[in-house]
Amino acid sequence: MLNKNTQQTLSAAQDIKQLGLFASIASLSYVFWIVAGMEMVERLAYYGVKVVASLYANDPVSAGGLGVSMTDFGIILTFWAMVQSLVPVFTGGLSDRIGYKETIFISTLVKMAGYAVMAYFPSYNGFFVGAILLALGTGIFKPGIMGTLIKASNRQNSSMAWGIFYQTVNIGGFLGPIVAASLRQFSWQQVFIACIVIISCNLLLLLMYKEPDKAERLAQKAAIQRGEKKQSNLVIESISELKNPVLLAYLILFSAFWYMFNSLFDILPVFIRDWVDTTVIVSSLFGTEGTSNPVTQFLLGMDKSGLTIKPEGLMNLNAGLIMLSCFIFAALSAKLKAINSITLGTLFSSAALLIIASANAAWLIVFAIIVFSMGEMFSSPKFTEYLGNFAPTDKKAMYLGFSQLPLFFGWTLEAATAPMMYDKWAAKDTLAREFLTAYGMTAQAVANIPIGEAFDNMLIVTALSTQDATELLYSGNSVGLMWYIMSAVGFASALGFYLYGRWIVNLHHKVKHAEG
Repeated sequence: MLNKNTQQTLSAAQDIKQLGLFASIASLSYVFWIVAGMEMVERLAYYGVKVVASLYANDPVSAGGLGVSMTDFGIILTFWAMVQSLVPVFTGGLSDRIGYKETIFISTLVKMAGYAVMAYFPSYNGFFVGAILLALGTGIFKPGIMGTLIKASNRQNSSMAWGIFYQTVNIGGFLGPIVAASLRQFSWQQVFIACIVIISCNLLLLLMYKEPDKAERLAQKAAIQRGEKKQSNLVIESISELKNPVLLAYLILFSAFWYMFNSLFDILPVFIRDWVDTTVIVSSLFGTEGTSNPVTQFLLGMDKSGLTIKPEGLMNLNAGLIMLSCFIFAALSAKLKAINSITLGTLFSSAALLIIASANAAWLIVFAIIVFSMGEMFSSPKFTEYLGNFAPTDKKAMYLGFSQLPLFFGWTLEAATAPMMYDKWAAKDTLAREFLTAYGMTAQAVANIPIGEAFDNMLIVTALSTQDATELLYSGNSVGLMWYIMSAVGFASALGFYLYGRWIVNLHHKVKHAEG
């Protein structure tokens, strides 16, 4: 027989009929829009760095980058993932106790420090420390924001609340990379300084923020201080909650999801830079002469010549689609059971990675990003919504902190393996070095070439065009192998979500039968 805590979780996890589109939007509170604005600002600064981090690390020193391999960047990314996803597991419950506003304020200061270190210490170690500070600040920020969102919405408008929240988040996610694409043409330092200025705007928004249920939290705190209530050990309480099988199985399944999901954002920018000829897209849209319109160049993340789209510009299609259409997908997903929506979204995202694995044609990559974005809109907002709905009232931020556990396992494993797999099978610099060695250049001469400049040396010794040399390396190697692996993990997690949904239904029927 299931214990009382699990039975309560099962009951809370059942889907409730949602309000219609306009009724849901009208029911959202003032506090909801403030936290959505703060998340938008935070994401604008965050993605101004995160989307281009691999490009910055892998850029040769002569171009202002760190000049390190993808494997070395993977070390930074692994610790970044570990800190950012593990910290909320502990700060979630802490936010419930000390206050959401206080933790959001602390997180903003920490994140400002992280961007400052990146700006003024342009080295591998400097970026490492800056990334850890950024991860720490983000980990502190998340539970307070999400806890507020849960308390500022209800079971009848939660699908729309999370959908619109996800949409406003992606306004920041859209603007951040194109700001970075524009500024990094001057210097990488300007990207990081801009992020300091952007994130500081949250200090102003905090002045308008009012924590929901603050009086209730303070009353409970006062009762504890008077000895009328006993406050349990936070760590022991968290571990006790994690023993809930419904919660635990859900978190395990999403670990596989995040492993697949994060590979697109961590690796695809470098894949696009290495293998995708974006001049094809520009020629289709504007002709062979490109465009000189500065607004168009900015919005599409183009270079100054107006002939190519930078990787972050192409990646920005993801955030742009979500920014413009997530409320539509929120309305569609509201008509589905939460687990069915998650399963469908996971299938779409996995199929997108399969498309990327199959070819490097520019318009095919665009199509893959569109398919992935549709999957993301069906699945990702539902994950947090579903978890927040069955969380106990006084443990909302704790459970939303738990939502980072799958991210911890999935993203950390992806960060430790995906850059390494890319480096081994797909990095243009690696494959160019192998080509140069086979072409007759000595191993020592190849080793002396700075990271990021091997392909340029290949062009010199072979007298091939960039397009021909790229096609030679792509066709002669298993460049798509990593994407096939990630896609397989995604399809496996989709099957897991489907079986989980069946299991929850069966458990609920057993509980109803026992009660009857």
